[in-house]
Amino acid sequence: MATEHLSPLDLAFWRIESAAHPMHLGALAVFTAAGRRGARAAERAAELLTARCATVPGLRRRIRDVLLPVGAAAWSPDPHFDPARHVFLLRTDEPLAHTAAGPLMARPLDRDLPPWEAHVLAGPDPDSFAVLFKFHHALADGLGALALAAALFDEGSDLRPPARPVPEPAPGSEQRAGSALRRLPGVLAARVQEVGQALEIGAAVARAGLPLGVPAALTAEASGTGSRTVAGVALDLDEVNLVRKAAGGTVNDVLISVVAGALRRWLEGRGDPAPSGPGPRALIPVSRRGRPGGGGNRLSGYLLRLPLAERDPLLRLDRVRAAMDRNKDAGPARGAGAVALLADHVHPLGHRLGGPLVAQAARLLFDILVTSVPLPGLTFSLGGSRVREVYPLAPLAHGQSLAVAVSTYKGTVHYGLVADAAAVPDLPALAEALRAELDALVREVS
Repeated sequence: MATEHLSPLDLAFWRIESAAHPMHLGALAVFTAAGRRGARAAERAAELLTARCATVPGLRRRIRDVLLPVGAAAWSPDPHFDPARHVFLLRTDEPLAHTAAGPLMARPLDRDLPPWEAHVLAGPDPDSFAVLFKFHHALADGLGALALAAALFDEGSDLRPPARPVPEPAPGSEQRAGSALRRLPGVLAARVQEVGQALEIGAAVARAGLPLGVPAALTAEASGTGSRTVAGVALDLDEVNLVRKAAGGTVNDVLISVVAGALRRWLEGRGDPAPSGPGPRALIPVSRRGRPGGGGNRLSGYLLRLPLAERDPLLRLDRVRAAMDRNKDAGPARGAGAVALLADHVHPLGHRLGGPLVAQAARLLFDILVTSVPLPGLTFSLGGSRVREVYPLAPLAHGQSLAVAVSTYKGTVHYGLVADAAAVPDLPALAEALRAELDALVREVS
């Protein structure tokens, strides 16, 4: 069997991880307990996850170093795979699953095992329970993690995409290629294009790399403990669409604008100095896969300044929309947000030796992560217990205090917030500020 090496980007995520800054994604799913027996339904969920995970090949593989290429790593079956080391049942007195999820998100995955875990949280509410899924970013991006998790749910939640034919090139397309590239061998031409793209992205990173207008609350320079806190809020998608239709733009534009406005409200509530300057740089990941399915990462991204200094909610939305339009016109393979593509130009040994340095440099690239994970229009269930809320959770880079992830499920927008617990002790206040900002936008357009 041929060795399956980690892709350059997967390898980068594997190498930049540290104990204080684990590189796993999370998803906190809140279930309505079947039969209104929360404790028993949670036990049943843990039993099903334990039985089903052994049947999913992608969840039985671990990562190991290889001799060649030097510095590379590859996937291999875990010969001693034990579901009990990946699925856990936790009984908690916490009324909110988010509270219990914080310490679990802080704990790195065992790097000697297949890099994922599922924690079933049985709380005091007899009508519900929760499951926190953790997948290392080297295993999958958001869509890939969704496909892996869906394989553990009840039948009917299969997200594997149907096979699609590869389109044939249009007649005459080769003749229309530029004369200079036409004279070069195909491999050399591709190499020239790749180097040119890398130089362009690098130059864009340098131009965008000034941390201007970044509130102190968004940095965690002094925190190396790896402590985490988690919060979430569910908002009405109909209200988001109401704003979109009245003000223009896309749903994603509105969701990003809500983050910007919530950050401003949150800072004001803390008594911090009024935001000024261009604003913090938000990295907006962009999936390069057409549909969910498969493992690994296929990511690029956009970079934009969140207009925190703008007081008017609709003007904030207008500025976000304009910035996103400029990013889309340039495309996800250009600009400072496409920095993930640079991983393809680094030798595996460079990832091994330079990973810790890259991890330390995250603050030079962006100030806050704002990512969206689209969910299909399916109803997920586990042992008959239905998922009613899904909060995506993103990893937190070194020197940054906050990461924001958002998903839409069954007509509801779910914001998942992960923060450095020492730098952001008041994360629930930010969650409420998200709700207040959407309310303000709705009032503006009503």
